[in-house]
Amino acid sequence: MEAIQEQFPAAEMERAMKIQEVILKAMAGKLKWWEAAEIIGVTDRTMRRWRQEYEEHGYKGLWDYRKRRPSPKRVPVADLEKVLRLYREVYFDFNVQHFHEKLSEEHGLAYSYTWVKTALQEAGLVARRKKRGSHRKRRPRRPVTGMLLHIDGSEHRWFGDDRYYELIVIMDDATSEIYYAQLVEAESTHSVMVALREVIETQGLFCSLYSDRAGHFFVTPKRGEKVDRSRPTQVGRALQELGVKMIAAYSPQARGRSERNFGTWQGRVPQELRLRGIVDLERANEFLRNEYIGEFNRRFAVPAAQRGTAFVRVRRKDLDWVFSTQHERTVSNDNTVSLDNRVLQLNKTRWRDTLAGQSVIVHEHLDGRVSIRYGPHVISQYSGDELPPQAPRRRGTPRPGGIRKAA
Repeated sequence: MEAIQEQFPAAEMERAMKIQEVILKAMAGKLKWWEAAEIIGVTDRTMRRWRQEYEEHGYKGLWDYRKRRPSPKRVPVADLEKVLRLYREVYFDFNVQHFHEKLSEEHGLAYSYTWVKTALQEAGLVARRKKRGSHRKRRPRRPVTGMLLHIDGSEHRWFGDDRYYELIVIMDDATSEIYYAQLVEAESTHSVMVALREVIETQGLFCSLYSDRAGHFFVTPKRGEKVDRSRPTQVGRALQELGVKMIAAYSPQARGRSERNFGTWQGRVPQELRLRGIVDLERANEFLRNEYIGEFNRRFAVPAAQRGTAFVRVRRKDLDWVFSTQHERTVSNDNTVSLDNRVLQLNKTRWRDTLAGQSVIVHEHLDGRVSIRYGPHVISQYSGDELPPQAPRRRGTPRPGGIRKAA
């Protein structure tokens, strides 16, 4: 009892003793309860509450615990001012969790996340979180790695200026581990193929890929309808050749795991780039590859539910052909084909005088090379520098070649 009393100032103890004296008189019948309330200067309701507290807890039930002496564990004012100054001057665009990590790692201020959040909110530096929406059941994770990968792109001002870039991320459903993350000018067939090929070469072949219904993943005949799996895109054709199943998401909520992941990236990456003075794609992608992905996985990846992996080491040596954009063309009488308003001359073969009228496949490789195949034979190849210039296209004139894309 004495130890607890020492926590209160003398004025608070005198107040409690006065209240106790009045309550005892009222309980003895010497005062009416409304008279006791008037003597102390409180309402009848407060008087009834104090009477109940006194009957249940005795004298200590009358203490106002809000008026205890400051705890020696209370954060020093100097530290509080330092935390607020750091947020205002250095970490002004960080979310609370990211800022809390920096306080501990960079400045040695190891206070709880709740205290940091409350301090920032009371100072008006961050807004209080809005009430969450209706409850949604979370889809269970796949039990082992390699069963399901998520691929998605997020357009954002990653450098904090007016420039928008797309961040392409590939994540494992079982663990939320990031296998690939790079910034590009725009998400496209080429950038998606680059990402998928790198993951397959570094991790292995996986079972299925979960994505939105962007045009480079699926053909959707009408807005809001189901995808047409009978008409695979270039990405769909490549994954089909490798035996990877594609799964289409029909709403942002269905991609909740990757959407939450992007929320974390958008709340951290621009700030990290700003602190390092990185303002260009090359340095940003180098930072993501060499530093940030590993740090992200250490913080946010979770163990898989089961041991083992569904990844299979790729044994194919034709990924360069699989991950190429393929176009079917009919050879003209002068043994040429057209591609992107360029006329490509076919080399003469030993086994056929002319290929005029025959169907060939033109492959645009990821490194800029172009190859032309007739059946199993590679009949012509161009490096990026060897490609002929594009001919100017006149308005109203049809595209040369006029041949469909390969399925």
